[in-house]
Amino acid sequence: MLHRNRFLVLLALAGLLAFLSLSLQFFHLIPVSATKNGGSSKSRKRIMPDPVTEPPTVDPVYEALLYCNIPSVAEHSMEGHAPHHYKLVSVHVFIRHGDRYPLYAIPKTKRPEIDCTLVASRKPYHPKLEAFISHMLKGSGASFESPLNSLPLYPNHPLCETGELTQTGVVQHLLNGQLLRDIYLRKHKLLPNNWSSDQLYLESTGKSRTLQSGLALLYGFLPEFDWKKVYFKHQPSALFCSGSCYCPLRNQYLEKEQRRQYLLRLKNSDLERTYGEMAKIVDIPTKQLRAANPIDSMLCHFCHNVSFPCSRSGCLGMEHFKVIKTHQIEDERERHEKLLYFGYSLLGAHPILNQTVNRMQRAASGWRDELFTLYSAHDVTLSPILSALGLLEARFPRFAARLVFELWQDRQKPSEHSVRILYNGADVTFHTSFCHDFHKRSPKPMCPLENLVRFVKRDMFVALDGSSTNYNDACHGEGA
Repeated sequence: MLHRNRFLVLLALAGLLAFLSLSLQFFHLIPVSATKNGGSSKSRKRIMPDPVTEPPTVDPVYEALLYCNIPSVAEHSMEGHAPHHYKLVSVHVFIRHGDRYPLYAIPKTKRPEIDCTLVASRKPYHPKLEAFISHMLKGSGASFESPLNSLPLYPNHPLCETGELTQTGVVQHLLNGQLLRDIYLRKHKLLPNNWSSDQLYLESTGKSRTLQSGLALLYGFLPEFDWKKVYFKHQPSALFCSGSCYCPLRNQYLEKEQRRQYLLRLKNSDLERTYGEMAKIVDIPTKQLRAANPIDSMLCHFCHNVSFPCSRSGCLGMEHFKVIKTHQIEDERERHEKLLYFGYSLLGAHPILNQTVNRMQRAASGWRDELFTLYSAHDVTLSPILSALGLLEARFPRFAARLVFELWQDRQKPSEHSVRILYNGADVTFHTSFCHDFHKRSPKPMCPLENLVRFVKRDMFVALDGSSTNYNDACHGEGA
């Protein structure tokens, strides 16, 4: 009898411990263990969050939280994972700027009161925040390419200005930089301790939020860097197309894509009804409200946990927000189903992908410059690249999104080089159109560099119309 009671007690304790363990994993209080090689092939290729927490159906609030990317728990990433006989040769990082103040204002409403100064006592916080501020103060004479040299190096307005980076945005990229530092510098020794300015390539659009995001990531990556060794180039185009921006066919695809968006909105009766309700609340014409892009401002309220705007007639609410956000999700889904945005993406992303491939080829040949490349950009930069690569399951770039290209050398076969593509820490290499079936034919954990080169130099044009063989011809073809 005594033994039986002990057995029942032990059984109950075991059940309780199992329940607690599952509960802790569900709420991310303890990490789920990975396999010896950094996760199974399935988890390596998963693009988005753990399905334990992802809702079974489209949830606009869940999607908005992912978009906000509020710094909380430490991120699990797959950057830098490779068998021991592979050597990291170069890394190319594309980022979207961090959390920002809205670009649009809802007429006749009070602006959200967000403080854009950096304050150590305010959340979100990073241990290097004070040191980052101190280091930025030393860089007032930084010789960046004009007009970047006239921009502030960190946000500093008590009431945020339009489009200004917030403290959340700074912390997001300090975390990104620290994560990449731990992997690429401490583990893989990508740069020597006495690294030179020639080993970095840094480029930003002319917005303060992109420059400041790039500096925050760079400080997390290279704390207390020497200002004399850091030079940001200015990129006038959000597509980073440099001298290859004139492309009539790309513009045609964009115009037709915008027409598709317009027609989809007209078909959405819930959306039109919601816009009508919101316009009445703020006492403006529906057309004017729609033109004010209210979701941009409402996302700021949502991400910063600030109440939506009110007027004498009532308040904008979560139900309005959900309807507009749901439409955005539906629009993204239809965008992937149609070929208009894909055509735009192939032409829009080609110049920057071509630059990246050229750098990889030089690095593979033994060139030791530009080992770490950083492009500080926008959602409209990353989104076409993701589409062009065939990553149709990838979510729209969140605040502080990062897309990483890694180049590796096989030490056992030094002439062989491979690439990995990672999106927000997830290995998506075998989801790309240029390597989606390679792992079925080969046991190698990465994709041959030749696959990416062939895709950028030839297959992107084949996918477009099958007749063009270069970017210039494709841009001036009939296509759409």
